[in-house]
Amino acid sequence: MRAEEIQGLTVGGLLDLVAGRRPDHDALVYPEHGLRYSYAEFREVVEQAARALMALGVKKGDHVSIWAQNLPEWVILQFATGKIGAVLVTVNPAYRSAELEYVLDQSDTTTLFLSTGVKGADFPQIVYDTVPDLAGSEPGRLSYEKLPYLKNVVVFDDGEHPGMFRWRDVMELADRVTPEELAERQSSLDAEEVINMQYTSGTTGFPKGVQLTHSNIVKNAFYIGECMKLGPEDRVCIPVPFFHCFGCVLGTLNTVTHEGTMVPVEQFDPEKVLRAIHEERCTAVLGVPTMFIAELEHPNFERYDTSSLRTGIMAGSPCPIEVMKKVVDVMGASEITIAYGQTEASPVITQTRTEDPIELRVSTVGRALPDVEVKIVSLETGEEVGPGEQGELCTRGYHVMRGYYKMEERTREVIDEDGWLHTGDLAVMDENGYVRITGRAKDMIIRGGENIYPREIEEFLYTHPKISDVQVYGVPDEKYGEQVAAAIKVKPGEELTAEEVREFCRERIARYKIPHYIDFVDEYPMTASGKIQKYKLREAAIERYGLQKAAATETA
Repeated sequence: MRAEEIQGLTVGGLLDLVAGRRPDHDALVYPEHGLRYSYAEFREVVEQAARALMALGVKKGDHVSIWAQNLPEWVILQFATGKIGAVLVTVNPAYRSAELEYVLDQSDTTTLFLSTGVKGADFPQIVYDTVPDLAGSEPGRLSYEKLPYLKNVVVFDDGEHPGMFRWRDVMELADRVTPEELAERQSSLDAEEVINMQYTSGTTGFPKGVQLTHSNIVKNAFYIGECMKLGPEDRVCIPVPFFHCFGCVLGTLNTVTHEGTMVPVEQFDPEKVLRAIHEERCTAVLGVPTMFIAELEHPNFERYDTSSLRTGIMAGSPCPIEVMKKVVDVMGASEITIAYGQTEASPVITQTRTEDPIELRVSTVGRALPDVEVKIVSLETGEEVGPGEQGELCTRGYHVMRGYYKMEERTREVIDEDGWLHTGDLAVMDENGYVRITGRAKDMIIRGGENIYPREIEEFLYTHPKISDVQVYGVPDEKYGEQVAAAIKVKPGEELTAEEVREFCRERIARYKIPHYIDFVDEYPMTASGKIQKYKLREAAIERYGLQKAAATETA
């Protein structure tokens, strides 16, 4: 597909174009479900779902929420809503009743789709707890004062759930709407209309609904794939969650814009990822650094053949240099790329290219995607800084969100009057446009007047032969204001002490950067999209080391 072909293309129009060109080509493959759709078959089931949604009464512009892991129905709904102009609201599977109620209310959701649950959570029961009137209502006729817009609840299950439709029953409603009626609805859509909404917590306050248009996500997906040199022969393993842009833009849409094959993994499990790559001869794999670490360190790694891999994307959090090198040398993904962005930017802003030398692919997050502007501005003056100078990364272009839903003031806080999105990320850019992320402005540690950037210390500690992963963060200190803390994962079979870590640091990095508090952990607190929650590490350290008094002084 050429760049000019995606101009003005809707999500539904994209599927039509590819299905017309490659009807018999594998579109969606689920090894663990034994499911395999060609593009023709995938388009057929998507159109059935689209007509079923119309039969349910879903109108153009209505908000349809999905609360589920990476199920086949998720991908079907992504494209079905794209055909009828309903806004797909992606709900984090880690959410529970209070968070679910907030999103359903704030988004004005009319229809909720859900799975039976993940990791021991019973989603239908959580919905009943959240919407007490549901069990006593007829499916499709819900009336609940706290959620006035919500009418339909649909579960991906064949069991009996009072007040809820079953997915298979909803799909049978498609016969009530003709293909001509669907075509008429689809022809009324515009690529500049909002089609996707994702909730992001940002730095403070309640989650904000990021509104993304067809153009935002289709164009971004296309250029992401261009950086990877994807084509119809590529088979992309997608173990990252669909509810996040990583899964539904860098994963599904990216693959379809290049006429390739989507190979999702329902929930991340390192062995399931390795098995999918092995069995389906995947040529690309996506993941956050912790996922790649888990795959590389899996005891059965050698049993699986990953030699089919050529490319992929590592993103979502800072990518350790040593891990990147192993993905290239051990897994065989010699052309893997690193991408950087945020949900408000659809999400990718910069990406390395397959032909970039390894030095750039392990030390930067690449350069701006085509049609994307990037600049680095001073935190003090707001003026653009020169090459090699640190400041806040700002971006402008087709990829910038429409805004936060019903939060105009919050939108103005991050998008200025000239259209620049202020990311809140600290970065430096070289004379060739390659960007290095140096941290979050809010993550910066100020110890006794010294500015300390956690990323710098993390990259140094990754070079220790016994360290598998490390997260550096600040904790309150009565004397210095803040102290440096590190949460370290040790490689399997190795032993390490805090004193050994400090000894490794001495003579190599400035004394004030050496972690004062060192903890060894098996897991990090993480969001469902794989981002490590440093604030939770900080909260735990305050409790563990009795720093409540310093913390109280900090917030006074």
